[in-house]
Amino acid sequence: MSDPADPATEAFVAHRNLLFTVAYEMLGSAADAEDVLQETWLRWAGVDLARVRDRRAYLVRITTRQSLNRLRTLTRRREAYVGPWLPEPMLTAPDVAQDVELAESVSMALMLVLETLSPTERAVFVLREVFDVGYDEIAAAVDRSPAAVRQIAHRARRHVDARRPREAVSAGETRAALDSFRRALATGDLQGLLDVLAPDVVLLSDGGGVKQAARRPVAGADKVARYMLGGLGRHELRVTVAPTLVNGSPALLVRLDDEIDGVMAIRVEDARIAGLYYVRNPEKLTRVVSETPLTLR
Repeated sequence: MSDPADPATEAFVAHRNLLFTVAYEMLGSAADAEDVLQETWLRWAGVDLARVRDRRAYLVRITTRQSLNRLRTLTRRREAYVGPWLPEPMLTAPDVAQDVELAESVSMALMLVLETLSPTERAVFVLREVFDVGYDEIAAAVDRSPAAVRQIAHRARRHVDARRPREAVSAGETRAALDSFRRALATGDLQGLLDVLAPDVVLLSDGGGVKQAARRPVAGADKVARYMLGGLGRHELRVTVAPTLVNGSPALLVRLDDEIDGVMAIRVEDARIAGLYYVRNPEKLTRVVSETPLTLR
């Protein structure tokens, strides 16, 4: 970038965390979100600021367009992905967890629901429902009429509402379920795992074809419990499972002989784990050590 005192640079830096959050929620990948921000900066640096009425809105528009272009490419790439694809987890600060709206919007559970939308539906949903952007501004970002954007927003909202978690769960409830899960894993307690797992729990395990992972979802408490005990319990290396905060929610960081091996995030319903998301793909574990700042504003 140019001189920090330059107005274009100042505006970009001031809104960088917001732009990253927009791109991440559209792409589910921190690495791709960073690439989008680079592309956004290159385009922003060539803009005549005298003709820009609202710099924040203009930057969000550029970021949205670049994210849409990349999302269409990623959609084709993910169709060839080995096994289930999960969003890239990120270590987040406690203030993200305290912002209920932000924490839900970047949760693994909701990010997976967003994966079922078309690229344009996802852009419209994220901008409208998460960032409260006006219909006219969204229309300019996605090259649709405001009337079309309203229809897309309604369709996307209905689709997401039918698939998102039924009720909001506090960080305390999630942490309590995780603690029980972690203790049962550490002691090899099969019954303890069965007690904390919902009968119809589903495990998604993402190794990206690099690390061992289930190629298909594992469903049912007994199968999930045995899979987890078999995978971690039979390791020759020293296994440690520690609490962390990922995507605004309590999670677990798995290490093998002090090397990061994976991240587990969960979805809780009725005080039991209904969804378990286990990311082991090394390419997706670069953001779980240092905090990534996120914001809706």
